[in-house]
Amino acid sequence: MHYAGLERLVAGAGHEHFGAPRFQGYVRHCGGDLAAALVFYQWNVEVSGALWQTIGHLEVVLRNRVADRLALRRQRLGRPGSWLDDSPASELDMRARADIRKAQQRLQYQGRPINDGRVIAELTFGFWRFLFARRYTSLLWPDIVGAFPNVPNRQRETLEAPVVRLHEFRNRLAHHERIWNQPLSALHADALTLLNYIDTSLARWVTEQSRVPELLASCPVSRPHP
Repeated sequence: MHYAGLERLVAGAGHEHFGAPRFQGYVRHCGGDLAAALVFYQWNVEVSGALWQTIGHLEVVLRNRVADRLALRRQRLGRPGSWLDDSPASELDMRARADIRKAQQRLQYQGRPINDGRVIAELTFGFWRFLFARRYTSLLWPDIVGAFPNVPNRQRETLEAPVVRLHEFRNRLAHHERIWNQPLSALHADALTLLNYIDTSLARWVTEQSRVPELLASCPVSRPHP
């Protein structure tokens, strides 16, 4: 694996721009070989981007499907307005209601119209993750699980576990942390499995677009996880 400009970067100590403590982990793993560490760093950047793409597809689809199910639930119960209003029953916990208010406030600050579509897009992955929590097992879960027609069972834990893993991993990606020491194959499989639970054709399309397997196979050094 070779990257243009690598020799200049090593000679000019340009790698220091990445932050010495951050970069030392790569150097140590490469046995002190600075050039190899830079190649490894670049590989980490590339596989991060590829995983971000796959998880991004999942995040968009998951939030839209879950939101649709909650909107249908509100209609079925004969409640007017949006499920995001969470009235009059107040079924969402305080954290979820606060997340919705913050999303609405961001839109207001940006001068953008506030509607369900925009608020849903503003909500973080963490908001959706916690809708899979135990507190909603008997209340919202019977409707939420309908967003995953291909799931092998209706147990909340079957879906919560991979969503939690991917939420935590997504935060690492968002902060540009090293991910080479994470179980990348398993996390990629988590995302594709959840997509398959939603729609098999969609999962197949995302799988065909993904560069993750190719990049994992081309890793320039050994890693603690596949």
